[in-house]
Amino acid sequence: MNVDGPFTASCPVVLASGSPRRQEFLRAMGVPFSVDTAGASEPEPVEGEAAVAYARRAACAKTLPVARRHAAACVIGADTVVALDGVIMGKPAGHAHALSMLRALAGARHEVVSACCICLPGNAQEPVVLHAVTSVWMHRWDDAALKAYIATGEPADKAGAYGIQGIGAFLVSRIDGSWSNVVGLPLTELLTELQRRGVVVPSGAQTVEQDGHAPDVRD
Repeated sequence: MNVDGPFTASCPVVLASGSPRRQEFLRAMGVPFSVDTAGASEPEPVEGEAAVAYARRAACAKTLPVARRHAAACVIGADTVVALDGVIMGKPAGHAHALSMLRALAGARHEVVSACCICLPGNAQEPVVLHAVTSVWMHRWDDAALKAYIATGEPADKAGAYGIQGIGAFLVSRIDGSWSNVVGLPLTELLTELQRRGVVVPSGAQTVEQDGHAPDVRD
């Protein structure tokens, strides 16, 4: 499953997520991985629970059952939530629910929180948990545009009823923070932690040196 990319892995990596977007991120980075989501369930938010706390808890709930089956691997799971004025917005139950969500988001700022749970080889009981928060401003689209977007089918499985990486990009006027975090994986934070833990290492540095190309150093 590996492709050319800036990183490779020093141990087996298991992604405890069926999300095509998260899988695409790891492939693009060159990290070889397998996918196992069986038995990993997503809990419901507790009333009054903060978005960050819920995302971290949900990420662990998805990851820990998988990690117990892959003791020699680094198991990574994630969860992404959308919060408007502190209220968590899940996936829409249908077209009417999606329209209600998008109406609430239109013209307003909301937050997207993605949390990652990392279980290192042989240490599933002490996971490393990280998260990132991105502020997103949505343009005030009218109902005709929102209904047309819903009719594409894209919002059906998306938290907050939109996908910034797809057709829903037109909805968003501005973001403050990580774009990959809004898509579903805080890539910079995740790779920084994985490199610090020795799970991933840069794969192209030696080749660049052998080719005699100096690094591109900029002020």
